[in-house]
Amino acid sequence: MLMLLWAMAAVAAPPQGEFFPGLDEDSMRVRLLQYDLQPIEGIWQYKAEHMTLGIERCTGVDDAEFRIILLHSDDLELMPGMVIGYLASSVDESKFRLWLYSERNRLTLHGPMEAVATFNRNKGTITFDPPHWSVKVRANFMRFLPSIFRVVSVTPEMHEERLPVGFNKVFPIDGDMRRFNRVRYL
Repeated sequence: MLMLLWAMAAVAAPPQGEFFPGLDEDSMRVRLLQYDLQPIEGIWQYKAEHMTLGIERCTGVDDAEFRIILLHSDDLELMPGMVIGYLASSVDESKFRLWLYSERNRLTLHGPMEAVATFNRNKGTITFDPPHWSVKVRANFMRFLPSIFRVVSVTPEMHEERLPVGFNKVFPIDGDMRRFNRVRYL
């Protein structure tokens, strides 16, 4: 029970996503140009899901520092302006905690799933490996050697390694992907 409470407390993303009506790629560009951007902020392509996303700073969410907003999708049931996830930095500047919502109910996304995302500033990519565990349940009703083989056993099983999925940055791109907030002297 204590482990379950700890796991529930560790989730920093809200249980359901927000919605910003009227937010699309053009209005996101305008929003982003108003601020001194962190390198991870910008507009990103999520090619595996045929989506365009915006990443911007956010406040008021426990540990999350950035929100991921849907700007365009081939799936017409997903509306531009939906928050599909959050990011939080770690001590390693290239690693982030990533929460993506995994369930949908009309205009509301819920059920955040957590993963570790790797940000490659030079290539302009964010990659992550979604969790892919399953549970194998075995029942021994004949009770052969019950002291060795329990009546019911549950075993977690990890599947083979898959290629990571992720986002590619499309805006703003600073030539060689230099830091955006670095002071340049003339």
